[in-house]
Amino acid sequence: MAYLEWGDPRNRDVLICVHGLTRSARDFDEVARSLCDHYRVVCPDVAGRGDSDRLADPMLYAVPQYAADMVTLIARLDVELVDWVGTSMGGLIGMALASMSGSPLRKLVLNDAGPVVSHASLERIGAYVGLTPAFATFDEAVKYVRTISAPFGPHSEEQWRFLASNWVRQGKDGTWRPHYDPRIAEPFKATMPKGDMELWNLYDAIRCPTLVLRGAQSDLLAKQTVAEMARRGPKAKVIEIAGVGHAPTLLNPDQIKHIRDFLLEGSS
Repeated sequence: MAYLEWGDPRNRDVLICVHGLTRSARDFDEVARSLCDHYRVVCPDVAGRGDSDRLADPMLYAVPQYAADMVTLIARLDVELVDWVGTSMGGLIGMALASMSGSPLRKLVLNDAGPVVSHASLERIGAYVGLTPAFATFDEAVKYVRTISAPFGPHSEEQWRFLASNWVRQGKDGTWRPHYDPRIAEPFKATMPKGDMELWNLYDAIRCPTLVLRGAQSDLLAKQTVAEMARRGPKAKVIEIAGVGHAPTLLNPDQIKHIRDFLLEGSS
């Protein structure tokens, strides 16, 4: 598993940032820049994405394997406790780790992720995950990313190009393709529930302070779900991001400030 590191490698305060289903570690560049003065920031490419190896058995592309990989990563970092920022799938992995007895998570940020994942959002994601379109130019790739990622909300042209650059790589034939193992779609589609996916058993076991960022127009994380998250389990603090669906990209300073304020609250 490949990962990027920011800040002082001797710093015992570690923040792990984990991306969404088809994304990569580079999504957290701006978050890392903002927080590497306080943390050793570690941003992994989850197995099958970015620079990480692909799994021989595609059915292992699931949260239990990812959580086990993250336990190994934390051991490699040689720290007892970490703070966690997870977007979408990265949030579900964080929930799994935070729910464990003796969890290594000290603080948890769930970016448009929670214990109920709507069936509508699973169907929307299932419509494009695993597809490997080829683009003759990088500009074509940017246009495609703007289309499938429209719920990210308004971004500058530079930001869209940054988001596209994290998602495609140019091959030897000159074409640009998504840089992840398309077989991650196999377990995603094989385990698709008939209704919403519910993980309240994980959430209710979480004991660490938790912040939930919700895109106000999110089709994945419902308003009633975050209201319930504020009442039960770790009784999360909830912040809605206006004008954004699934999921806030954390490229905007205002979005990053919510995370920084939560993580650094009470620190010297």
